[in-house]
Amino acid sequence: MCGIAGFWGAFPRPLLDAMSASIAHRGPDGAGSFYNAEAKVGLAHRRLAIIELGDTGAQPMAETSRGVTLIYNGELYNFRDLRRELEKCGHAFRGASDTEVVLRSYVEWGDACLKRLEGIFALAIWDASRKQLLIARDHLGVKPLYYTETARGVAFASELKAICHLKDLDRAVDRVALQSYLTHLWSPGEQTPFRAVKKLLPGHVMTVTDGEVAPPRPFFQLSADVGTASLEESLERLEASLVTAVSRQLVADVPVGAFLSGGLDSSAVVALAKQLREAPLPAYCIDYDASEACREGLVRDAPYAARVAEHLDVDLRHIVAEPFRVEDLAAMVEAMDEPQADPAPLYVGQIARVARAQGVRVLLSGAGGDDLLTGYRRHRALQLERMWRWAPKCARSALRNGTQRLGASVVGRRVRKAFAGADLPEDERIVNYFCWTDPARSAAVAASDSYRSPMLEFLRSLPPKTPPLQKMLLLELRFFLPDHNLNYTDKLSMQHGVEVRVPLVDLEVVRAAAAIPLSLKQRGREGKWIFKKMMERYLPRDVIYRPKTGFGAPVRSWLRGPLAPLVQDVLMGAGARVRTHLDEDALRDLINDDREGRIDGAYTILSALCIELWLRRFESAPAGLH
Repeated sequence: MCGIAGFWGAFPRPLLDAMSASIAHRGPDGAGSFYNAEAKVGLAHRRLAIIELGDTGAQPMAETSRGVTLIYNGELYNFRDLRRELEKCGHAFRGASDTEVVLRSYVEWGDACLKRLEGIFALAIWDASRKQLLIARDHLGVKPLYYTETARGVAFASELKAICHLKDLDRAVDRVALQSYLTHLWSPGEQTPFRAVKKLLPGHVMTVTDGEVAPPRPFFQLSADVGTASLEESLERLEASLVTAVSRQLVADVPVGAFLSGGLDSSAVVALAKQLREAPLPAYCIDYDASEACREGLVRDAPYAARVAEHLDVDLRHIVAEPFRVEDLAAMVEAMDEPQADPAPLYVGQIARVARAQGVRVLLSGAGGDDLLTGYRRHRALQLERMWRWAPKCARSALRNGTQRLGASVVGRRVRKAFAGADLPEDERIVNYFCWTDPARSAAVAASDSYRSPMLEFLRSLPPKTPPLQKMLLLELRFFLPDHNLNYTDKLSMQHGVEVRVPLVDLEVVRAAAAIPLSLKQRGREGKWIFKKMMERYLPRDVIYRPKTGFGAPVRSWLRGPLAPLVQDVLMGAGARVRTHLDEDALRDLINDDREGRIDGAYTILSALCIELWLRRFESAPAGLH
């Protein structure tokens, strides 16, 4: 697991060095580069050694006889199977790394090798014989990859901050993207706050051949087909796929640990890992102030994590959440490259820092279970629509208007959110479940009326009779997971030189989940029903059927405490950069309405704060650009 950066075009060598230095935290174990002025190609690599710790795993890695050079950030989970196949094709390997398997896979199969790679990756390959630079991102977007096209050529990197070293980078801020961050707290699709910088979409590949830039194209696409397997077949295949996924993601030449929140997903990963691994598996849990958790409607994970650790006999290491500091928010935004308004990354960073200090370089995460098999509140709310979606629009509008006047209690907030899009057409209503604030309000704050959600466009490309729950799950996998959860998990863990692996979105599990009928995923009020039935053999029932929680934080308390001066002095102060990009009056109205309890605008205000902090870090071009 590493960091990559590079370019094709009329860029100088010092740019490559600067890009590499800016992502040094991603690879504390080594650095390498390839630069060919005549070919106009530069590739840089920062190494976090996980498999094959010696020099035979160093990058860039080249097959000189074929003129192919690779930089690769990721882990290939089926590398042993592919290696055996390549050896039968006549390939002789120098070392035992999965990187060499990726390199020789390209030599043998060309671009088609991408469909064979099962793992998490962002990679770039220079093929001198074809005069082609290829960059690609893994099937589900577990690893990030940004790119930009300027008059001099194309540049790319694992993190946006590396691209900011280009002196000719167009730093125009995309107001439509800002509206997306305000609406969702993250940006679905390829948009970033810079109009000129894009995220390479999951499962996509992009090429520059002899100077001609081809638009990104998919090598993998999610299927909209609904599963039809029987209960017995679904249970058997799901369990087999999870065992395979956890088994192959435990492979490492360094110590491996795991997140353990005490929820079903992380507990399932730890339970299976404990059965499959003889070596100790330290588990990490975050804990925070119980009184603040109660006020925010959060449930402390620590007691559940302790229950699971005792049941499985694993070493649980509690980490007490550090007191929130204003400077932590700025550091979080810088680490993430994007103004994502979610405090969960702070906890991921704390766990990763402690794990690294204790010698653990790999952590298994339970991320993705809700996205594959249901489990979020919006999945249950969508199923409950059958009780009212048949009503005429006027009645649904009345339902919406009535619930929006509910108070600011935890229950009131959740009911308001559930019915916020009640009078919208089906696809728009499904997308609205992903909104943290009324799109009309975020449009007013962003002073933009041109926003069109990529999620809505995606839904309209699906077969007409795709069930609503299937549509929502596809949005989870295609947007929410890579653009939100996986992005912050990668950035905050790699900030401390720790690799996070996500067995629940291993391609084996994704394929198994796709065959499961929706009725076995969400059964009435019970999300992940089939997963819970499967795990009854491994975990206590009170853990399996505990209420759904997440990486929560007392954001509303923060806004009335340590963040209050930041809102007043930084966000609303005379020097605020958001004044240039957001509507000051609409933002002030939002803050006032939240203070008076007319709306719950806490996370939208946090989003505006993150945008301000992002602008301060990234908008201005620093000295010494290349």
